[in-house]
Amino acid sequence: MNVPNPEDPSGGTGPGATHQRRGIYLLPNLFTTASLFSGFFAIVQGMNGHFELAAQAIFIAMVLDGLDGRVARLTHTQSAFGAEYDSLSDMVSFGAAPSLVMYDWALRGMGKLGWLAAFVYCAGAALRLARFNTQLGVADKRWFTGLPSPSAAALLAGMVWVLHSDYQLDGARVAWLAWVITLFAGLSMVSNIRFYSFKDLNFRRSVPFWAALLILLLFVVVSLDQSRILWGFFLIYAVSGYVLWGARQWQKRHSRRGTSSAEPPKDASS
Repeated sequence: MNVPNPEDPSGGTGPGATHQRRGIYLLPNLFTTASLFSGFFAIVQGMNGHFELAAQAIFIAMVLDGLDGRVARLTHTQSAFGAEYDSLSDMVSFGAAPSLVMYDWALRGMGKLGWLAAFVYCAGAALRLARFNTQLGVADKRWFTGLPSPSAAALLAGMVWVLHSDYQLDGARVAWLAWVITLFAGLSMVSNIRFYSFKDLNFRRSVPFWAALLILLLFVVVSLDQSRILWGFFLIYAVSGYVLWGARQWQKRHSRRGTSSAEPPKDASS
């Protein structure tokens, strides 16, 4: 019987083992766990037909997901465990939860087309998160490649929140619209379209007084009609990547034409 070495938490089974036990940081992982709980809560509420609560839970998960990384950086508690845990939590909150809530609300009656659209979204979220993790040290931080999974989740959750709660629409009446938005969100996550990340904004520097008033006004406007304004914002954001892509393509085409017209004519005698 092997007696564990008290100085070797791995049990001392390996020769010369010096591995030390590592704990996990509690504070940032509490936010990640809360985000995971919100995603799971959304799935349960969607299964029970409480779609407004399900949609709101997904938005709450987005807020918590944005806080855990910032808390980790501010408290210097980043870890590889936290990064992996955050990705798994995102898969539940922004991959499985929105697709299942949308399926229960609108896509169930479409049969195979319905659950295939929900699966395309769920698979797109998984691929998007995997690609993001592999490009952490390589990609330009100012841009996301593909629609971020929280924004894609907001497209689906916002639609359920607005149409079900504000307009009292049954999901079956807008099944095809839900199907199109679900596919659009899922495919946008795995596209090469670039979306602005807002990560180059420096919130630590001083700003004019009018900027503080503008932020206050933004909170007031959102509080007046949370569901419509939030969904409208994420709809605009989802379209913005394609608009910028189209503008870049037009600019490239225009610059090529300008270059070709500026070239001197060739001598016919040569």
